[in-house]
Amino acid sequence: MSPIFRVRRLCTAGTLALAAALGVASAQAAEAPRHGGRLEIINYYSQLSALSWDPADFAWKINEDAGHIYDSLIVGDLDQAQSRGGKFNFEPDAWLAPEAQRGDLAESWEVKDDPLRVEIKLREGVKFPAKEGVMQARDLTAEDVAYSLNRMLKSPRAIPRFYDFVDRVEASGPREVTIFMSRYDSDWPYLLGYGYYTQIYPKEVVDKGINDWRNANGSGPFKLTAYTQGNSATYERNPEYWDKTTIDGKEYPLPFVDALTYRTVVDESTRLSLLRTGRVDIMENIRWNSVEELKKSAPDLQWRRALMHAGNLLALRNDVKPFDDVRVRRAMNMAVNKQEIIDALYEGNAELLAFPLHPDYLGIYQPLEEMPDDVKQVFTYDPEGAKKLLAEAGYPKGFKFQAQVCACNPNFMELMPLLAAYYEQIGVTMEIVPMEYAAIFSSMNSRKHLPGYIMQKGLSNPVAALRNSYTKDDPWNTPLYDNPEFEQRLQTAMAERDDAKRAEILRELTRTVLADAPFVYLPTPYVYRAWWPWVKNYDGELFAGAIRPGPIYARIWIDQDLKKTMGY
Repeated sequence: MSPIFRVRRLCTAGTLALAAALGVASAQAAEAPRHGGRLEIINYYSQLSALSWDPADFAWKINEDAGHIYDSLIVGDLDQAQSRGGKFNFEPDAWLAPEAQRGDLAESWEVKDDPLRVEIKLREGVKFPAKEGVMQARDLTAEDVAYSLNRMLKSPRAIPRFYDFVDRVEASGPREVTIFMSRYDSDWPYLLGYGYYTQIYPKEVVDKGINDWRNANGSGPFKLTAYTQGNSATYERNPEYWDKTTIDGKEYPLPFVDALTYRTVVDESTRLSLLRTGRVDIMENIRWNSVEELKKSAPDLQWRRALMHAGNLLALRNDVKPFDDVRVRRAMNMAVNKQEIIDALYEGNAELLAFPLHPDYLGIYQPLEEMPDDVKQVFTYDPEGAKKLLAEAGYPKGFKFQAQVCACNPNFMELMPLLAAYYEQIGVTMEIVPMEYAAIFSSMNSRKHLPGYIMQKGLSNPVAALRNSYTKDDPWNTPLYDNPEFEQRLQTAMAERDDAKRAEILRELTRTVLADAPFVYLPTPYVYRAWWPWVKNYDGELFAGAIRPGPIYARIWIDQDLKKTMGY
C-alpha cells in the first residue's frame, strides 16, 4: 500500500471549487476612500510573535513587525499592482523587479563609477514624530540614514559576507547619502534598499533601547502602541507620515485606517473561526484544505490563490555521514513520491519545482521539463533506484537518522510521518523530533541542528535564494552545503550588470544545486488569502519589500457602512 494512505490524515478536504472562483479577485471599482476605522489582521506568520525589534539583530521577521514603524530607502510601487492596472502581484517575499521599485525615503538614486558608488538623494518633508521619554519631533536627515546602515553593516550579528561589497556609507550632504562599494553587486537595492534589515531609525531610539518595543519610533505609516508577546501587536496611525496616494485624481494622506492589530494565534481552527465570524478583516495565509469549508460558511469572503514563495525542504547535513555522500542525498529524494504528495495530500494544490527559483521570476525561472536528466531524476519517484544508490554508497541495509520539525507548522507535522513511511520502504529509519519554534530556530543559528531539519525557506529574490541557501557560513544554509566552485560562479552572477547574462548564470547554478541534492526538495503548496468585502483598495497584495506589508495596509480603507449592512 502506498505510504500516502498508510499515514493518518489530520485533515480532509473535498474537491476545490472552480479555479475562477478562487483566482485573484477582479480589480475593485473606484470609490471615495474613507479615513478611520480599525483593521484586524491575522498575518502571514500568525503563529509567531516578533523575534526582535532591532534590525541589527538580523531576525528575519523584523520587517513584518517593525516595517510599519520604520521606512527604508526603497519600497514597492503599489501603483504598479495588478489590481491597479499594473503587472506585478506583490507576492514575492523579498523581490521587487526594477520596474516595481520606487523611492521610499530615497527620492532618487544613481550608480556611478570612479569611485564605484551609489548616490542617493533623500526626499523632503519626512519627520520622526515626538516620542515621550525618547525624543522630540524632528526631520529625518542623511545622518540618520548613514547611522542606521552603518550600524547594520557593523553589527556582530551581521550575516557573514552579506555586505562585503560595501566600503562605507556617508552622509554627503543634508539630503544626500553615498554608499561606496568595493565591487558591484547587482543585488544592492535589496541588500541596502528594501531588504530585511534596511530600516532607517533615529539614534535616540537606539540610545533609549531599540529592542524595547515601547521605544520604537520611526517615520513609517504607523506607531506601535501595544504589544503582548504571543497575543497581539497594535499599531496606530502616524499623523506625521509623509506619504500620500492619488485615487481618481484626488490626493489623500496615508494611512486611511486609524489603527491595525496583528493577532498571534497558534491554533489553526481558532484562526479560521476568527475570520469566519468577521472578527478579523484579513487572513493572509490559509491552507488549501480549509478553503472549501470557508467558502461555504462565509460565502462573502474575497479570495486570492498564490504559489508559496518559500521552499518546503528537508535539509540533510552535508557535513555528517551518511549525507556527506551525494548518492545518499539523491536517494533520499528519489525515495519520496513527490507527485503523489501533490495529488493525494495537497489534492493538486502544489507544484514540483518552485525552489530555489520561483515561477514568478519571469525570464529567470527554468521549468522542470527543461532541466537535464540528473535534475529530473531528483524529482522522479524511484525507490529501487534509491536502494541501488544507497548500496553503492555503502548502506545496503539503510541507516537511521533524526530529523527536527517545528510543532508550530501543521503542514510539516502531517508531512513528516509520510516521509518516514517513504523512507521505511528503502530501509531508512527517520526519527521525528518535534520542537517549538524558538528552540528549533536557535539550533539552526548555532548550527547544532540534527542531521535532518525540515524547514520552510523563503526565497527572498533570485540572487538571495541561491546565496543564503547554499553559500558557506550563511546561517540559512542548513545543509551546510560547501561548494567553492558554486560560490565563485555566484560571485560572477552578482557582479554581472547585464540582466540576461546574469539570469543564465542563475539558471546554471540552480541546475547545480538541484542535482547535488543538499535538500530533499518537497512540493511547494499553494496558499490562499481571504478578506471581507468591506476591506477596500486591496486585492490580496502581500509584501512591498522584504516581508513588509505596512505600505499595503496604509492604503486600505474600511467601508464601515457596508460592514454594518452585512451584520458585522
